[in-house]
Amino acid sequence: MKKQLYILIFLIVSFNASSQDTRVFNTFHTTRVISSHSTETLWKNELDFRVGHRFGDIAGTNGGPSTMFGIDNSSDIAVGFEYGVTNLFNIGLTRYKGAGPYRQLFEGYAKYKFIQQKTDKSPVSLVGVAKINATAMPASLDSTSPTSFTDFTSRISYSYQLLIARKFSERFSLQLMPTFVHRNYVAFYDNNQTAALGAGFRLQLTKMIGVIGEYHFVFNKPETTNHPPVFDPFGFAVEFNTGGHIFQLNITNSRGFGEAQYIPSTFSDASAGQVRFGFTISRIFKL
Repeated sequence: MKKQLYILIFLIVSFNASSQDTRVFNTFHTTRVISSHSTETLWKNELDFRVGHRFGDIAGTNGGPSTMFGIDNSSDIAVGFEYGVTNLFNIGLTRYKGAGPYRQLFEGYAKYKFIQQKTDKSPVSLVGVAKINATAMPASLDSTSPTSFTDFTSRISYSYQLLIARKFSERFSLQLMPTFVHRNYVAFYDNNQTAALGAGFRLQLTKMIGVIGEYHFVFNKPETTNHPPVFDPFGFAVEFNTGGHIFQLNITNSRGFGEAQYIPSTFSDASAGQVRFGFTISRIFKL
């Protein structure tokens, strides 16, 4: 009888051990690194209300003490809602002021997590993000302008990202971000398609405070004197997790939010002081 009891206990313990959840969570604390998406997705029926702001140049001809180091100016403003349809599939809608040639932007996105990092099976998480952008700004009367829209399709742009991330420890996470942007209508000297490879990290200092960095290498920058030089976008941030809110203070050379803006249209030269403060606030509601 004792032998049978020991066998039963052994089977129960073995079953519980084999059924343990080996998924790795909180690679990043929110659905964003800084400008780019992260591999994090909202849980089913969660609603994320996000507000972001980018100020003006800290230094250079448009910065300095006269503008309170850029605080007096606004480069871009973002207000959006994101929703967890399932634990793996999210959708979102955001309104941007716009910081590149295109203003009054509306962005919709769909995001799906194909692979979740697991301690016993998958070494990484794999997520795909597809976005569509449309501008509501008035069309320019100048036929050489990138905003001289002739029809509605001229107002549309798309972006696609494949996010590959690994949480190495409770303190450190790393992510790669191959990105492709297509704009239906651009100036004659510009490229409709732009590709980039990004990388981001999170270093958790305390339970509440983390440091984040992000950089994108843009491959096919326009090579013409008619086009302002395009720089590789980068950013650094300090993130505060208060439990109810995620508050991020960042500094970046990108003026705009969203891949269709900061990948092909980062014209700010960091060496000339054209970097700026910004912040993002995320508040999640459980519906």
